[in-house]
Amino acid sequence: MTAIEVRGLHKSYDGRKVVDGVSFEVGEGEIFGILGPNGAGKTTTVECVEGLRIPDGGSVRVCGYDPATQRDELTRVLGVQLQESELQAKLTVREALDLYASFYERPADRKEIAERLGLTPHLRARFAQLSGGQKQRLFIALALLGSPRVVVLDELTTGLDPRARREVWSLVESLRDAGVTVLLVTHFMEEAQRLCDRIAVLDRGRISALDTPGGLIGRTSAAKEISFDAGAPLDPEALRALPGAVSVATADGRTVVAGTEETVAAFVSLLAREGVMAGQLRVTDATLDDAYLDLTGTDR
Repeated sequence: MTAIEVRGLHKSYDGRKVVDGVSFEVGEGEIFGILGPNGAGKTTTVECVEGLRIPDGGSVRVCGYDPATQRDELTRVLGVQLQESELQAKLTVREALDLYASFYERPADRKEIAERLGLTPHLRARFAQLSGGQKQRLFIALALLGSPRVVVLDELTTGLDPRARREVWSLVESLRDAGVTVLLVTHFMEEAQRLCDRIAVLDRGRISALDTPGGLIGRTSAAKEISFDAGAPLDPEALRALPGAVSVATADGRTVVAGTEETVAAFVSLLAREGVMAGQLRVTDATLDDAYLDLTGTDR
């Protein structure tokens, strides 16, 4: 079953194309990530899914509903945590949870959500007294109060410390396990690599790649990195000639060879042939960071 369907989405501002023919589908119970540099069209795409913006062309469906014309139906199935949100400064956490729960016929258990997001000790605190991380956890809680079938999380863990971040990741994974569809917009590559079943990379208003995290990483020019301290000199040209080798660099006596699985096997054979011991030998896989930079040609 398809939870989100986007077909040929177009949106322009003042004659400038921000989203230019974006298409993707998200299945029920899938965590689908959207990555891309600033200005790539991520926010506009998601706002069209949320019904906050009307597309210039193309179509969007969320659980079969058109966000532009079926807003009442949409609010019954969609929860949203926006990138930037505010509440009235004197509203307490408990009051915010009670208020948002009143919007739904069958809201989720407020106590359970507050407990899972670490908000229980802060129920009497006013919004203005909360730290940035506490506010972020509150907005995630509000997005989940309607027991949504689909939830949009935009910059999910901004402002959270490492422990809180991992607790929120576990919560998102439990949502998927319960069949909830998650549309995740993030700049945090570790988050996307851990959580997402598939990822769309947007660049200049178009999808430049759509694959699993492993599939995107597999597209990188160098899937492996070999770093070592050579016990005896190794000819740099011999290293560059290794099958699949992409680059060779040496700094402070440590050499790094970027390449493929084939490069690793050939490197081990070269060491044996030359009788060289490689100290502090380390072989690391490419990451989603590497794949992202290869695909977009830009820093995060």
